Amino acid sequence: MDHKEGAYKVKDLTRAPHGRLLMEWAESRMPVLRSLREKYSQEQPFKGYKITGCLHVTKETGVLVETFAACGAEVAWSGCNPLSTNDDVAATLAEAGIEIYAWYGQNTEEFYWSIDRTIDKTPHLTLDDGADLIFRIHKEFPHLAEHIIGGSEETTTGVHRLRAMADDGKLLYPVYAVNDAETKWDFDNVYGTGQSTLDGILRASSVLLAGKNFVIAGYGHCGRGVAMRAKGMGANVIITEVKATAALKAMLEGMRVMPMDEAARVGDIFVTATGMKDVIRGDHFISMKDGALVCNTGHYDVELNLEELAEISSDTRMIRADNREYTMDNGKKIYVLADGRLVNLAAAEGHPSEVMDMSFANQFMAHLSLIQFHKAGEILENTVIDLPVELDQEIAGIKLETMGLRIDSLTDDQRIYATDYSAGT
Repeated sequence: MDHKEGAYKVKDLTRAPHGRLLMEWAESRMPVLRSLREKYSQEQPFKGYKITGCLHVTKETGVLVETFAACGAEVAWSGCNPLSTNDDVAATLAEAGIEIYAWYGQNTEEFYWSIDRTIDKTPHLTLDDGADLIFRIHKEFPHLAEHIIGGSEETTTGVHRLRAMADDGKLLYPVYAVNDAETKWDFDNVYGTGQSTLDGILRASSVLLAGKNFVIAGYGHCGRGVAMRAKGMGANVIITEVKATAALKAMLEGMRVMPMDEAARVGDIFVTATGMKDVIRGDHFISMKDGALVCNTGHYDVELNLEELAEISSDTRMIRADNREYTMDNGKKIYVLADGRLVNLAAAEGHPSEVMDMSFANQFMAHLSLIQFHKAGEILENTVIDLPVELDQEIAGIKLETMGLRIDSLTDDQRIYATDYSAGT
């Protein structure tokens, strides 16, 4: 494993040329981020600032990292999941002079070692997907927080935990909830997760989806996206939920709704998308059909209780890449994809570049905003901050423009009417 202390640690630098091809392909489909790079590379707004990121090392992330660097930032990076790093991309970034510590298949010690190396020199800004970097700073290196201007968080689970931390008065610096921008959650989470989750399932199993009972735990934005795509492939979609309104939406959108205890007995393919632990447990595995496929598309690997599955299994083997066969004591076989890690990244390539274009544009603009506040001498409250709605519309507008699409705009009279509370019937 190539290792130059203080600079990078990646799997194999010789893989950099292929990683460059992957990043060029992604960049060709990320016009919004390209336009931001072209606009701000001349101004160099991030010059003199260090951005430390803990986010899946994909080809799209490579484009984001190089965009920050092109706009003046010093960048240090680690992966936010042990099984989501693309080693080719990591090598490309290392060869390009980016400080990066990431490789596929890290153990827990290596995962946190990599995060710690990115903060050996205190960052000015942090960028997270799952908040592991933020939590690491708060738990192990809280003295660094006083020097950090702010940060951003990419995913639902991370935002939920950061809001809880802020509510308890424990958040030590402001964090933008990038996940909560409409151009992120209503596109990345729905269309990105929907397509990439099915991509991961098919790469790891090559099964036919049509006609299968496809069980999805959770009907939030991610679960809804998976349901849309599974239904489009001819699967019979079943939803399990703990939230009544979400269950009602699923039912009215043509899905069957039932508890996991019932779904476990009839499902052929299971996907968890909740952010909650122990969604599928030992008793569920016992009642599943022989040959059932089980996977997770949530950020953390806690949704499937694989320890309980191991306890009731007599044998396990890797039957193909990212597909582990468990032979249970009752003789039935269960197939767990990507060892319960998020299947769309561990077994596939993550979201399509066109979707990540908007998500990463939000990341870029969030950090640009933090820098602008800092340069103006403004101090933000230590809380979780929403991105302005106007920014959402600007990013969506750029995306439409790059697609050759135009929309209407309100006339002056319509703008007045929109807020005219004296107008009646």
